[in-house]
Amino acid sequence: MEIVPQLIANSIIAGSIYTILALGFNLVFSMTKFVDIGFGTLTVIGGYTVFLFSKILGVPLPLGILLGLVISGLVNFLVYLFVYKPLRARKASGAVLLIASLGVITAIQAFIAMFFSSQFQSLSGLLAGNRVFDIFGGVMTAVQLSTLALAILLFFALGLTLKYTLFGKAITAISDDEEVSKIVGLNTEKIIGSVFFLAGAIGGLGGMLIGFDTGIEPIMGLPWLLSGVTAAIIGGIGNVYGSAAGGLLLALAENFGIWHIAGEWKSAITFGLLIVFLLWRPKGLFPR
Repeated sequence: MEIVPQLIANSIIAGSIYTILALGFNLVFSMTKFVDIGFGTLTVIGGYTVFLFSKILGVPLPLGILLGLVISGLVNFLVYLFVYKPLRARKASGAVLLIASLGVITAIQAFIAMFFSSQFQSLSGLLAGNRVFDIFGGVMTAVQLSTLALAILLFFALGLTLKYTLFGKAITAISDDEEVSKIVGLNTEKIIGSVFFLAGAIGGLGGMLIGFDTGIEPIMGLPWLLSGVTAAIIGGIGNVYGSAAGGLLLALAENFGIWHIAGEWKSAITFGLLIVFLLWRPKGLFPR
């Protein structure tokens, strides 16, 4: 039983990353109503931007992180502007948008692999110190505690923004009915573009945190996307508030599921849980 506190700690760490990714994914899905596979590349872009500027070019880490957030958001906005927006204007179906997003993730991952090579890279060397803490018998590093704090902060910041600001209320209105929002005078395309930028920055943040904790590689986008999407579906797809619950439940299922079996079964547990929810509770724990 000595391992239980560490399994809980591992679940909290993984759940924090899943929550961040699910928050970004849910923001986009709530407005566009399609599964954006291209969102997975933002983790790669965020991580490799910090790697390029701070590890290769020697830019101070805070500036490298800021550039990672901005570039991730900008790339996601440009993908919306030149790929998704024209397709939406032509009334493309969700399947067409899904295929287009698959092309986006494939192209960007290939470009990053050509530019940086497919070699695994770590961002941990950029940190002056990564202290280890013993919390109720579970070990967590300073980076992992920072990840947890950022996930909590982001969750509440988005919740308050959606509830109390005009921008957040506009997002909610478009999520409910985009056509009616146009009729009442909302510039829906501008707001959706802003949401893509915000979601891109969130995805890039997730990639940086993954890089500081474990490392980055060009093909990491899809596996992390699938975990984020699964967390979003469990919590309630399109419901920003359900992201935290979905991320934590998925992480607990993964970590306790491999307690007595090989770690290679983690993906099987993830998809098993996803199938259970799709069959018996497709709207998730907290439906929109």
